[in-house]
Amino acid sequence: MSFKNNYYIGIFGVLLFISTTIIATFLNENYSSISQLISELTATGAPNGKLLRWFGIVPSGILISAFSFLAISKFPSSKLLKIGFIGFGIFYGIATISVGVFPCDEGCSTDLSNASISQIIHTLSGLLTYLFVPLSLFLIGFGLLNMKEYKKLSFFTFSSAALSLFFVLIFFNTMDTNYTGIIQRVTETIFLFWIVICSINIKKLSV
Repeated sequence: MSFKNNYYIGIFGVLLFISTTIIATFLNENYSSISQLISELTATGAPNGKLLRWFGIVPSGILISAFSFLAISKFPSSKLLKIGFIGFGIFYGIATISVGVFPCDEGCSTDLSNASISQIIHTLSGLLTYLFVPLSLFLIGFGLLNMKEYKKLSFFTFSSAALSLFFVLIFFNTMDTNYTGIIQRVTETIFLFWIVICSINIKKLSV
C-alpha cells in the first residue's frame, strides 16, 4: 500500500471519529460535553446509538488500526517503533472497535457491581487505552529519536505522550465530577492530533 493511502486512512479515521461524536452530541439534547463521557453518546438506549456505533465508531477504529499497523513499514526498521505502532493499533484502534461493539450501559456508571458484560468489556477496553496509548507513543518517540529526518516528529510524539499521560492521570482523578467529559476530550484530542501529524509525515515520505 502506498504512502498516500496510509495518509488517507489515518486522516479519514480521525475525521470519522470526530464527526460521529459531533453528530451524536447534537442528537442528545440534554447531553453535556463538559461533564459526561463520550461513551454516553452511544450507550445502550442513546438516540441512534447503535447506528452511530456501527457506522461511526467501529469503522473509525478499523481505520486507525489499519493506519497504525501499516505505518510500521513506512519508517526505517526499529523494534521500538514496531512495538509502539502495534501497541497504538491495539490499544487505540482495536480498543475503539471494542467500545463500539460493546457499548456501556445507559449512563455509563463507573460502578461495575451491577454492570452488564458489555459494560465491563467497554470499561476494560477504555482502561487499557488510557494506560497503554501514552506508553506506545513514548516507544514510537524513542524509536524515531536516532533518525535525523524524524527529529521533529520524535519531539512531537514525546510531547504527545507526556501531555496525554498528564491528562490521563487527571482524568482518573476526576471521574464522576463535573469536568470528566472535557478532560476525556482533551486526552482523545491529543491522540487524534498525533495521528494527523504522523499521517502528514508519512505522506511527505512519498514526495
